Amino acid sequence: QVQLVESGGGLVQAGGSLRLSCAASGRTSSSYAMGWFRQAPGKEREFVAAINWIGGITYNANSVKGRFTISRDNAKNTVYLQMNSLKPEDTAVYYCAADWRGVARTQKGDYDYWGQGTQVTVSS
Repeated sequence: QVQLVESGGGLVQAGGSLRLSCAASGRTSSSYAMGWFRQAPGKEREFVAAINWIGGITYNANSVKGRFTISRDNAKNTVYLQMNSLKPEDTAVYYCAADWRGVARTQKGDYDYWGQGTQVTVSS
């Protein structure tokens, strides 16, 4: 079992930055691939970024390429999402997720554990 707790969300103006954190605990959590997803009101949960268990392979959704960066610190069992040049359309609840197979994936159905989410609101 893996527990995930997100933090770092908040209200920011367009063009600003936020860094989300996801602290993982539980059995061998550092060997899991991690992903970030987001869900805006009335919309499906969508992929944002993913990183494999060792951190050498990452994927980003086209909508965030060049603006968001995913990283991890396995010594701290924490995954980060640095978000720059934020836009109002980035407003959503952001969730981190863990996949025990260790390979970065983009489909939400591939992930086994989910955090409770953190709200990000970008004002225009």
